[in-house]
Amino acid sequence: MRPTITAFECSPDEGQGLARDMRVRWALEEVGQPYDVRLLSMAALKEPEHRARNPFGSIPTYEEGDLTLFESGAIIFHIAERHEGLFPAEENRRARVIAWMFAALNTVEPPIVEWEMAHYFEQDKSWRDEHKAMIEERVRNRLGDLAKRLGDDDWLEGSFSAADLLMVLVLRRLDGSGIVEEYPNLAAYVARGEARPAYQRAFAAQRKVFEVASAD
Repeated sequence: MRPTITAFECSPDEGQGLARDMRVRWALEEVGQPYDVRLLSMAALKEPEHRARNPFGSIPTYEEGDLTLFESGAIIFHIAERHEGLFPAEENRRARVIAWMFAALNTVEPPIVEWEMAHYFEQDKSWRDEHKAMIEERVRNRLGDLAKRLGDDDWLEGSFSAADLLMVLVLRRLDGSGIVEEYPNLAAYVARGEARPAYQRAFAAQRKVFEVASAD
């Protein structure tokens, strides 16, 4: 059955591939699964119809038959379990990929999101620079650890996996900051992810939504 995902009809990221539906789009493209998209306004996210899909009123959600999921990590996990291409067959490697999925969302992403909030929403605060410097130190600590672990490898656990999909998109949230570029192997890692045909298709699909909305 063809799944349906939800996405912004006018994304705050202005078509840069940072909204979290990008994660689901990329995963579905990697496994060759066609999908439909339900575009929602900001107001519609808070309506009862969407809150029945996601009680927190955010995107993405995933519907397939009588199954409805929210939280991008859970959706990626489900897709990886149902289709070949995002989880390795060997049991221990699969377990390590899952651990890296959690690490991307629970360890690496939180300080990056905090950095984004400080960068965009604290510009008029007297304590902004001190706070931002503190957050950047936390971000660099995480990226330094990740860079050491990745080393000269192309991917986190041998071949490309759901862990890399999530980690690459988490690191992309720092685009324009110059921070990822301080770690050449991480910059190359992100570039490898962006070069994947499935990523390119997902990015183009999300970008097209923004372009149509802008034209209107």
